Amino acid sequence: MGLILTIGHSNHPIGRFVALLAEHGIARVVDIRSMPASRHHPQFGKARLAASLAEAGIGYDFLGKALGGRPRDPACYDNGTISYERVAATPWFRDGLDRLEALARQAPIAMMCAERDPAACHRGFLVTPPLLARGWIVRHILADGSLVTAEKTETGEQLPLL
Repeated sequence: MGLILTIGHSNHPIGRFVALLAEHGIARVVDIRSMPASRHHPQFGKARLAASLAEAGIGYDFLGKALGGRPRDPACYDNGTISYERVAATPWFRDGLDRLEALARQAPIAMMCAERDPAACHRGFLVTPPLLARGWIVRHILADGSLVTAEKTETGEQLPLL
């Protein structure tokens, strides 16, 4: 298929975040947070982030309703605990994957969530596995700008702490 990169906004200043994207030739950020806001890092609120990215010539798409890790559908929970298997089986999740793939076919994208470590984030353990199964290559952009393979994060290898 092709390559899909992922990134966690973590606590980066917006300039550093944009620089990481530019370093990897990202044309669009696909936000997969269920709630695209951050109390502690307001630069990553949906409107501010989209404006900052636009200033840098990077597009922004929100797919958090379909690919977010905290869906509103109560059928995706078991006694208050999310069931990622149930989420992955929903039509809206599969539709979100289809839309993500369509964007990735048009231009280089980075699928974005909040967490620094993709192994601790739904982008690594909910969204990445079906992309790999569909034939995509997935790489995670780390805080130092290096890339790690999806397979390394699945094996639990320690990521650099930055």
